[in-house]
Amino acid sequence: MSIRVGRNRVAEWPLGPAEGEDPSALVDLIVTTPSGREQRVPTFATADGVLRVRYSSGEVGAHSWRIDGPGSFPREAGEIEVIEQPDARPIIAHGPLQVSADHRHLQHADGTPFFWLGDTWWTALCGRLRWPDEFRRLTADRVEKGFSVIQLVAGLYPDMAAFDERGDNEAGWPWLPDWQGLNPGWWDLADLRIEYLAAQGLVPCIFGSWGYYLPWVGVERLKRHWREMIARWGAYPVVWCLAGEGVMAWYLHKQNPEQIEIDQRVQRAGWTEVGRYVQEADPFERLVTIHPTRRGRQQVEDDSVMDIEMLQTGHGDRRSLPSTVQAVTEAYAEQPTMPVINSEVCYEGILESCREEVQRMMFWASVLSGTCGHTYGANGIWQFNRAEARYGPSPHGYSWGDRPWDEAMALPGSAQLGRFRRLLARWEWWRIEPHPEWVEPRWSEDEYMLPYAGGIPGELRVIYLFNATPPATVRGLEPGARYRAYLVDPSTGAEHELGVAAGNDEGAWPIPQIEVRRDWLVVLERA
Repeated sequence: MSIRVGRNRVAEWPLGPAEGEDPSALVDLIVTTPSGREQRVPTFATADGVLRVRYSSGEVGAHSWRIDGPGSFPREAGEIEVIEQPDARPIIAHGPLQVSADHRHLQHADGTPFFWLGDTWWTALCGRLRWPDEFRRLTADRVEKGFSVIQLVAGLYPDMAAFDERGDNEAGWPWLPDWQGLNPGWWDLADLRIEYLAAQGLVPCIFGSWGYYLPWVGVERLKRHWREMIARWGAYPVVWCLAGEGVMAWYLHKQNPEQIEIDQRVQRAGWTEVGRYVQEADPFERLVTIHPTRRGRQQVEDDSVMDIEMLQTGHGDRRSLPSTVQAVTEAYAEQPTMPVINSEVCYEGILESCREEVQRMMFWASVLSGTCGHTYGANGIWQFNRAEARYGPSPHGYSWGDRPWDEAMALPGSAQLGRFRRLLARWEWWRIEPHPEWVEPRWSEDEYMLPYAGGIPGELRVIYLFNATPPATVRGLEPGARYRAYLVDPSTGAEHELGVAAGNDEGAWPIPQIEVRRDWLVVLERA
């Protein structure tokens, strides 16, 4: 069999009938690349009883393959010819994601920097977001606004117990009752959604499960779950997330500290083992991370199973600013260096709070303190409330809010964060560093709602003001340097010139009085 496919595009083909109780757990495709590298690609069985395989590569040329495993499959060799094929989508044209050489940001395979602007769709693979119309509608909205990543969970969802019908897709749950085996019908339908996100140029960041499933399901079943994920979705330009809230115990254990301690010990060791398995089993070498209760490194025993440190920093509106800045600055300073992304903070509208101004605040406080990306969330979308069918209470007994997903889609914070990504794209944003000393007054552990500053020495300064008072002064300007200074309205993106910024004998430049008291971005670009 000979197959042709474009570079970084996905080829899929059948291998034969799926034989035995769990055939895809035993059968692999052994692929040899033109450069001589050998890859072991897992297979998957569809609901119609066919064993299939998916493959992609950025290496142009002839890739040979053979089947390894039991059964009566044809043993002759096959070939995949990977060809150059123009594609406007960056994730295809530039390749899947990697960590940069300085371990501070993400980039495509060809070195092109990648800014992570994520959206939170935890339960998007269930039937509460209907396929295809609703799923495509939300995807189109996020693409238009400038998002680059979608975070979602592979069926073992948060805020519900196992086999809760709210998590069903049109074929049920990803596992059969009592964890007797995988349900291929669920996975076939989930495939359609993952494939569609990738086709629209979005990076699916796929969470294997929520953290509390590990003590219930066990490490071996979760490895089987992950093998299926890798077989079906690893050929797409995905990012793997081992778990959501990796060491959070089941909600109803909160009254039992001893059980929580036991669960967390099991979870931390278990996710480390699962992380090593994912690294070994994934022939495509996709990036791996874990979503935390606070910081990703705290969820595992060995942080070498991670490529990205995710953070979760609270849903307390402005009260979450201190915990956000503390977590970002800690993670940015940690060694060995790792890209840092705030992957959950203050979903817009949650608990009837965390409005658009809080979205702006958390974005700029995080980015100017050292993150290389940010994930937005809207209450109503992550659990996919519907007007005729609210999600309802979580296991702890209360609901996070009833706004339907299609109303939440239009909340203003999502468009504003999309504009921030486009603004950053005007600069070499991956070189931006935290420089709190560049503005006075500045945030401190005594007062977090004072200005934040960062940029590229000698080239760019970006300062986020929470309001126009007290008056702020830019510090440390280079002797003789002249900057174009302007304001950016974070709500609209409108720019207002402030003239030329040049330091006095002490390198200081007072920011002119701003008439409207609100949050502003002050930008200084080297003339």
